[in-house]
Amino acid sequence: MLSNSERDRIICVTNRKLCAIPLEQRIEQLAKIGIKKVILREKDLSEDEYTALAEKLLGISGIELYIHNFPNVARKLSIKRLHLPLSLLNEEICSKFETVGASVHSVEEAKTAEKLGASYITAGHIFATDCKRGLAPRGLEFLKAVCESVKLPVYAIGGITSDNMQSCLDAGAAGVCVMSGLMARGAFFSDGKDDL
Repeated sequence: MLSNSERDRIICVTNRKLCAIPLEQRIEQLAKIGIKKVILREKDLSEDEYTALAEKLLGISGIELYIHNFPNVARKLSIKRLHLPLSLLNEEICSKFETVGASVHSVEEAKTAEKLGASYITAGHIFATDCKRGLAPRGLEFLKAVCESVKLPVYAIGGITSDNMQSCLDAGAAGVCVMSGLMARGAFFSDGKDDL
């Protein structure tokens, strides 16, 4: 079982296609066990569909919702947290939001995100994952190099489980991002349960 301080270091990255129940119900379950930070990823949705889903999640008590890829949706819904691929990150966007994260895949990209004003970065993929099937993981040495190259909080992403989370923290990560393991009930937790 994870401690409260460990749960505070987890960012849930959504993928409603992995859920056996509606996404909003799964996020409610995760909020009850202390998973608070949620990046609403859902890359396949149109902006209108994404907005409607974000509005549903905004009604869930106790979560911090991060909008992914849609700055206009964040503005429309008055959400001050945004997560972007590095290609969309710029100083203007960083100046208009309270928190802006960026996804990076190299030390150079991490340094660029920091220069542009990102608040935090996600670095990956660290371990083998179905989301990046066929692509070799970058590993813990990569994660350590990224963490040492910037002053920003770095969150490890890709193949994170409760069994390997500590190794990411030991490499210098501020926390971890988890998609598959949190979208499928019990998958992240080594005992197969998530205290629900």
